[in-house]
Parts: sequence; C-alpha cells; structure tokens
Amino acid sequence: MSRPALIPPGGPVRAAGADRMSAFAALAIFLVAFYFIATEKANKVKVVLIAAGLMAVLGLIPGAGVFFSEHEGIDWNVIFLLLGMMIIVGVIKQTGVFDYLAIWAAKRSKGRPYRLMVMLMAITAIASPFLDNVTTIMLVAPVTIVVCNRLRIAAQPYLIAEVLASNIGGAATLIGDPPNIIIGSRAGLTFNDFLVHMAPIVVVIFAVFVLASRWLFAGSFQYNADRVAEVMALQERRAITDPRLLVRCLVVLAAVVAGFGLHAVVHVEPSIVALVGAGVMLLVSRANVSEVLDEVEWPTLVFFTGLFVMVAGLVHTGVIAAIGTWALDTLGDDYFVAATALLFGSGVLGAFFDNIPYVATTAPHRRGRGRRGPPTRRPARRCGGPSPSAPTSAGNGTAVAASANVVALGIAARNGHKISFWQFTRYGIVVTAFSMVLAWLYVWMRYFL
Repeated sequence: MSRPALIPPGGPVRAAGADRMSAFAALAIFLVAFYFIATEKANKVKVVLIAAGLMAVLGLIPGAGVFFSEHEGIDWNVIFLLLGMMIIVGVIKQTGVFDYLAIWAAKRSKGRPYRLMVMLMAITAIASPFLDNVTTIMLVAPVTIVVCNRLRIAAQPYLIAEVLASNIGGAATLIGDPPNIIIGSRAGLTFNDFLVHMAPIVVVIFAVFVLASRWLFAGSFQYNADRVAEVMALQERRAITDPRLLVRCLVVLAAVVAGFGLHAVVHVEPSIVALVGAGVMLLVSRANVSEVLDEVEWPTLVFFTGLFVMVAGLVHTGVIAAIGTWALDTLGDDYFVAATALLFGSGVLGAFFDNIPYVATTAPHRRGRGRRGPPTRRPARRCGGPSPSAPTSAGNGTAVAASANVVALGIAARNGHKISFWQFTRYGIVVTAFSMVLAWLYVWMRYFL
C-alpha cells in the first residue's frame, strides 16, 4: 500500500523500500505483542497499549485517521456496542434475573454437567444468528457463572463451549456476526442468500460440536449430588428481587434486540442502538450510575482499542493486503483451488487477527476472485458461501480471534473464573480444524461435485 508521506526525495525505489521496512516493522511489533499475549508473560492490556504506541510513534498507522478510518482504524461500533451492552447487563443484574435463570437451567438439566452444557450451548447457538455474538455472550455468560457457582463446578469449560457455539451459530445469517454484514455488503448478498447457503453447514458443524464436546470437555463434568439436591429445592421465583424493575428492563432489552434485528432495514448501527438502550435503561431503572459503571469491563474495552490500533498498523502498511494480493495472483483460475485456499487461508490468518478488521480488509480480494470466477454454470454469487464461514470459524481459533472470545475471558476473570489464552485456544483450534474441514466438504459437494 503506497503512502505519499513516506516517499523520499530519492524517488519510487526508495519509497518502495520505505514501505517495505514499515510493513516489516508493523508485522514485527504485532508478532512480539501476540507472543506476550499468548504466553501471558505480561498483562495483555499493557502489551496492546505499548504495541499501539510503537505503531503510532513509528508512523505505521494513519495518524489521527486511526480514530476515524473505517478500514484502518479503531472500530468504534464494536467499542460502543460493548459499552452499551455492559451497562444494560449491569442494570439487569440488579433484578436478580440471572439467579432465576441459573436455578431454572440447573433444574431443567437436573444438575447433569453434560446436559447443562448442551442446553447452554443450544441457547447460545440459537440466539447468535439473530443477535450479535458479543451481545449473546454478555447475556448468557452471567447466567452460566451463577449456575456453575450454585452447583460448585468450574465455569471455564461452559463459558468456552458457549463462545465456540456462538461463533458457529453466528455464521448462519447475515446479521449473526459483523464480518457477515461486511461480506454481504461487499458481495451484494441478501439475508436469504446467507440463510440458504450457510444455515445447512452451520447446523451440521454445531451438531458435530455438540457430540465432540462430550470428549473435548470430558475431564470437566463434575457431579455433586448433595449440591444438586440443594439447588433443586430452591424456588427460582424468589431470586427476583425487583419484579417491577425487571419488567421495565425486559421491555427495553426487547426493544434493543428488535433494533439489532432491524439493522439492515433501518440502517442504524447496533452500537447506536446499544447506547440508546443503555441510556433508556438507566433512566427507567433509576439505578445508581456509579454502581452500574463499576460493572463495565473497562480493561476489555481498552484491550480492544489497542488491538484495533495494532491491526490498523498491518492494514495501513499493506501487510494484509499484500497477503491477499499474493494469494489471488498465485492461485490462477482454478476456482476450486481458490475456494479451498480462501477457506483454509482465512481460517489460519483469521485465528490471529480479530475477524472484523481482517474481513473488512480482505473482502475486496474475495470480490475480485468472484469476478474471475468459475464457469458460467456456477454463478460467482452462489460460490460466495464459503467466504463468511472461514473467518467466523477462525474466530474460534484463539482467544483473541473474535470479539466474543475477548469479552467472555474478561467476564470470566472478573468473576473469579480466569481462562488463560491457551486454555481457550487448545479447544478452539480443534473446533476450528473440524469446522473448516466440514465447511470445505460442504463447498465441494454443493458447488463442485
């Protein structure tokens, strides 16, 4: 990516060299920061702030444009969506509804760990296609923590399973995850296009994941008969501390969810819906603002901001675009090979970069491949199916590959159930691997066989 500010008096040769050095510097900073995040040898918030600072000092980001650019800057839609939903959850928490739902879930599963996990995964996967993954996790995770505390079992496996389920389920529809919206917009795909092409494989992948979870989390299924008996004797309705407040909160929450669902119709960003909903929630609840703001995961918001700046350095210096261009030129006109490389390549790269900026940057290359396309009997639009499946599956690859992952880890740490980078990633890699294999088989059988 050429940047006039870096062109020296000596001409284009030196300018190309300067651009190359900038790209190497940005990549080196990102990799070193990722190493410290992965090994947890330093606090991840400190790491991203230092890395972001280095990117800025060395001129590897678009200056003040990092605060305004849609593709080379901080994604404020994500930041303010998180902030709004954290405030909403903080107010709802005061009603006792999370305790109510936790007791209800424990009773419905009869305290059986695997049955409880499947129930929570199913709720998450069903909600994710219609709500943003982050929103789904922020609503389900508090319930999970409460029910696990009630049953005195480790919450980490259940939270990890929910995040993996949310990333899988979110791939099913156009509004299920921000990358889907980006791809749909760039490729001209409608809600029905996404549903028809993506829903079948999402159902298959989720079914396999449910079966595999019994093996993946086998060592985590603890059953305490005495504790289960105590929970079964509880009256969940007594957990609701303020029924009137709960009704008001649920009305506001329903309006917020409706706003998310109508995003493609009314063209109001989910972040705006969440912020307005948070304001209305504070107004109708008359909650203590200071107490509610204490519930906000500020370290998570700061981490996201720094991470976006780090990725902005890779985008601005042309690292990600160069990878996409190289892949496009290397693959030639064999569309099946191109689809295979796109799916697995996106899966590998998407596991290391947050999938929102990654998709925003590489989507033009996907569209270019569609134009070169397969024979006319297979319209390029029909072959758009694998595009969203790759980054969304890759969102399960590591603890920082998707927004929902980072949010879940923040919630877990705040409530005394810390999940390490590798504790999450060792499950995520397995799920990502079989998800991509199943997606590849689906693409081959549906579009090429």
